[in-house]
Amino acid sequence: MSWQPAFCETKPGKTECKAQTAAGFDATHFTLHGLWPQPNGNFYCQVATADKANDNPAHWRDLPAVELDPNTRSELDQVMPGTASGLERHEWIKHGTCYGKSQQEYFSDALNLMRAVNASPVRDPFTQNTGRDLTSDQIRGAFDSAFGAGAGERVRVSCLNDRSSGRRLIGELTLGLTGPIGPNRSLSELLAASVPTNNAGCPRGLVDPVGFQ
Repeated sequence: MSWQPAFCETKPGKTECKAQTAAGFDATHFTLHGLWPQPNGNFYCQVATADKANDNPAHWRDLPAVELDPNTRSELDQVMPGTASGLERHEWIKHGTCYGKSQQEYFSDALNLMRAVNASPVRDPFTQNTGRDLTSDQIRGAFDSAFGAGAGERVRVSCLNDRSSGRRLIGELTLGLTGPIGPNRSLSELLAASVPTNNAGCPRGLVDPVGFQ
């Protein structure tokens, strides 16, 4: 999942970044990057050669449209701002096709996980420290508090370098999950079943506020 203001500092020309506002969802909530079946490299399952060829950001809008019910589409457009650039088409073609479920189920599962994170105290260190640094230990500790002891060990922090200002920004959190994802499995259970990662990732970064700095 992404911290969208940081992503937008490095991609200011993106449609979704031009539309950012201080009152927007992505100013204070984590946003969805993707749900990635493992092992890494498990990509493009039974995908047409032409669709693979179009799977680069300049041609995402040329990929087949993702068919979702209206409520899921509305929530996805909010939680994944990159739909303005066709990100959901890319995520389905590359990762979702290997998930073993329909488009509707794939994105519904991802949104359920995002809902659990955004409704938890994990957001607090970010909203309370906007414009200041956070450490990976603080972030992992927040996951322990929200989802049980050891949950933080399943979290890796990624940072972005903002070349215009020289700042190191917290860009993404990757959560390790194991087991079938669905309405009867909690995020706490999925995290606990996963193997801890020895690599916490970026040790410290700034929580970027919305808007170009």
